[in-house]
Amino acid sequence: MSSNPLAADLDHILSHTSGLWEDLRGQRIFITGGTGFMGCWLLESFAWANEQLHLGAEALVLTRNYEDFDQKARHLAHRPDIRFHIGDVRRFAFPAGSFSHVIHATNESLRDLNSRNPKRFVDTVVTGTRRVLNFAAQCGAKQFLLTSSGAVYGRQPAAITHLAEDYNGGPDVSQKESVYGECIRMKELLCAIYARQHGLEVKVARCFAFVGPYLPLDAHFAIGNFIRDAMAGGPIKVNGDGTSYRSYLYAADLAIWLWTILLRGASNRPYNVGSRQPVSIAQLAEAVRRTVAPQAEIQIAQKPVPGQPAARYVPETARAEQELGLREWVSLEEAIRRTAQWHWKTREEHGSRK
Repeated sequence: MSSNPLAADLDHILSHTSGLWEDLRGQRIFITGGTGFMGCWLLESFAWANEQLHLGAEALVLTRNYEDFDQKARHLAHRPDIRFHIGDVRRFAFPAGSFSHVIHATNESLRDLNSRNPKRFVDTVVTGTRRVLNFAAQCGAKQFLLTSSGAVYGRQPAAITHLAEDYNGGPDVSQKESVYGECIRMKELLCAIYARQHGLEVKVARCFAFVGPYLPLDAHFAIGNFIRDAMAGGPIKVNGDGTSYRSYLYAADLAIWLWTILLRGASNRPYNVGSRQPVSIAQLAEAVRRTVAPQAEIQIAQKPVPGQPAARYVPETARAEQELGLREWVSLEEAIRRTAQWHWKTREEHGSRK
């Protein structure tokens, strides 16, 4: 039996992607953002498929801080089929040799920079994306995956229950909170330009909200904060009024979607990635309480404003389902349970090392 605590999830990923991996046999792939939440799942599933299917593939991961990743995921940091290229996404030296696939997945690591220094954030996103695209064009990559975001749509109108890829809204550029979404739109624009001018097959995954192992429990993710509170015995704190709607796709399903979009998605045709099952933040807190700490109290900081429509951030995923056969396999409560279990095990392992 494998000692990998994610073995069941990785087998789940492999069972739904087994026909795709031949495209990577004997190939080299280049990944940015490989040490974040999504990146860790891409690396976990890549390593698992590489080992189980004897692909003989290699991954090179761009990172600024290998030491941090070594502390976070030592089993990945020391694999012979995963190597690391130290550098800043805006100016990294191009590694030698050819690469068949490039994955640009730096969104998460830049969110904090957006809140601290929006001007530098814009420069990093635009310059970094252009740098990665230039590298993809130079190294002979056949396919390029951009992990975009549902933020490209701007605020979801109350009358629209699910945002589809053909929705033509966008962020209000006069609002400071729109910097992130507008920069992601620029990333997609640059990818479209390179697809036309360089013949690069660009696949775009517009990612919404997720839950699973590697999700930080102390960041801006409500579900992560709720799991943290529940693991501490409560109270589970809801900062707003609990009426906003979100949806959450489990990380193992996310990996299936991302690999499928990269290897089978249509070029220059974005796909929403996420769950289409809406849940209010109050309902989410209750789901976490029920699954992780039934005795915990839920505290909701504000009361709903009468007559004010609830904010929503929920994707329509029919395109991915109908064109690529993708769906949500793991339920929300099961996803919450697996996430909490993984964090418990991780804490125990870190404690035993000290």
